[in-house]
Amino acid sequence: MENAVEVKGLKKFYKDVKAVNGVDFTIQSGEIFSLLGPNGAGKTTIINMLTGLFPPNAGDALIFGHSIQKEPLKAKALMGVVPQEIALYEDLSARENLVFWGKLYGLRGKQLQTRVDEVLELIGLRDRQRQRVSKYSGGMKRRVNIGIALLHLPKLVIMDEPTVGIDPQSRRHILDNVLQLNSQGMTVLYTTHYMEEAQELSTRIAIMDQGKVVASGRHADLVKLVGEQDRVELTLSQDGEKVLKAWKKVLGVSKIDQDGEKITLLVSDSNAVLPELFKIAHQQNARIASIAIHEPNLETVFLHLTGKALRD
Repeated sequence: MENAVEVKGLKKFYKDVKAVNGVDFTIQSGEIFSLLGPNGAGKTTIINMLTGLFPPNAGDALIFGHSIQKEPLKAKALMGVVPQEIALYEDLSARENLVFWGKLYGLRGKQLQTRVDEVLELIGLRDRQRQRVSKYSGGMKRRVNIGIALLHLPKLVIMDEPTVGIDPQSRRHILDNVLQLNSQGMTVLYTTHYMEEAQELSTRIAIMDQGKVVASGRHADLVKLVGEQDRVELTLSQDGEKVLKAWKKVLGVSKIDQDGEKITLLVSDSNAVLPELFKIAHQQNARIASIAIHEPNLETVFLHLTGKALRD
């Protein structure tokens, strides 16, 4: 199968910050490939390098065989980009925005009008196409953003966290659009910090943290990295410094992470470990106020690899 994207040793540094620190991955044609990680992991920086917004300090990437360093125009022509920030003319209608951007892509006449009609149908805004974008909800604006990226029928669509800050209905519409586009043969590079999106959409997933890819593969293969470990999320009724110190010594507890009041543990057998956790909390005059147990998933994988839970 043809490779749509080949990323080779990409690096981007800002003074003392290693935003992307030697990243490698390959996306096959026809895949939905997700970059999953918290904000600041380096996902958007990779997108900015792939799309030519700024050059890498080292490394290269090929877009259907065209180098972003040596053949940037040929590489860009094959991509449609949905940026994280909404990029629309708010005083124009959805249709007027699409026509404007379509002309920049080189579309003209009947071909342009037909393609705009097709995109409006796809993003579900045909009935609202004449209304000013300034009157749209955040989710509707993001759908127009997606439509712009699709006008020239790119071979690769790059979506940088397209569902951030939108209503559930628009989010569902966008996810369905991604799946529909992929079913028609389009390759998708999708970045997100929402674990459930990566699980639902992706053919393969690369988990990122602190500028590096810490694991990649199919969802089922990534979950196998943690075996049968459960993720336990709980809160304590009071400061639990002594409790956590004692919990780390409990047989079967492999990782502990604390984010404010939320405490996350990775354990081999929750049925065996929980009684000991309650016992220790009682001995320290603390009370477990809430508890939830989750079977292995991408959150568990991230905790296993980085020692901390996946969060914004």
